[in-house]
Amino acid sequence: MDVDLLGDPGDLLARVQPFLVADEARHNLALGILAFGRDHPDVYPELEGWIVRDGRRITGVAVRTPPYNLILARPTDDRALEALVASISPELPGVVGARPEVDAFAAGWTTRHDTTAAVRFEQRIYALERLVPHRPTDGAMRLADARDRGLVLRWMREFTAEALHDDGDTRRIERSVDARLDPGSPGGIALWEVGGEAGSLAAFGGQTPNGMRIGPVYTPPSHRGRGYGSAVTAAASGLLLDRGVRFCFLYTDLANPTSNGIYMRIGYEPVCDSRELAFARRPPA
Repeated sequence: MDVDLLGDPGDLLARVQPFLVADEARHNLALGILAFGRDHPDVYPELEGWIVRDGRRITGVAVRTPPYNLILARPTDDRALEALVASISPELPGVVGARPEVDAFAAGWTTRHDTTAAVRFEQRIYALERLVPHRPTDGAMRLADARDRGLVLRWMREFTAEALHDDGDTRRIERSVDARLDPGSPGGIALWEVGGEAGSLAAFGGQTPNGMRIGPVYTPPSHRGRGYGSAVTAAASGLLLDRGVRFCFLYTDLANPTSNGIYMRIGYEPVCDSRELAFARRPPA
């Protein structure tokens, strides 16, 4: 197995897109990041990707935007995971990917680098092709624009702290928000408004050849329990379908059965389970 390391997201996407699109929903995160990195190089200036080949045939792909975790695609040959483990810097902080490939990669990584792997998040990937009619909720959706930047940034930071238990990279959050507020961007941010006041948001981006990822979805505590989160998710998903997107994707936290139930009620169907693992040096015996 040979491994090629590439640093240009456009070149990388051109080479790996057919491989990733073969299981587009499963690989939506890698596809979306590569497309976003190609179109907004200032957001991911250090993006890097690995292509594992058996001759000319691609058997594995991984993408990373340092200092964050590796994003792993499903290999067509288990030897591709061994090649990735041997080729990637041992300073890797963690990995995210669908199961079972993420667990197999982690097993090889921890053995080779004498580290431990701890689960940070258990998630499920969903895809939607057709909205299911749902109970009307007070309010209406509108797309955020530059005037909403301060509110959106505050809510994105609150989401990062609450859902990801992380203060987040402020500058990176700003770049991501600004890219989605750009009128020329395929991504965007939907707000659910009631009486002229925003009560929830659903960002969308991470464009793939046939889809778009919804997320994050955030409702501040003072507005929860009113159906705003499901309403804005349904409205944003419907908007994308009306624009010609074949399907929408989103990730849910498996520890939150409420959100999983909400999304399924509006038409999202499970694709696979995903897991984020953090690596740490093994303590001395």
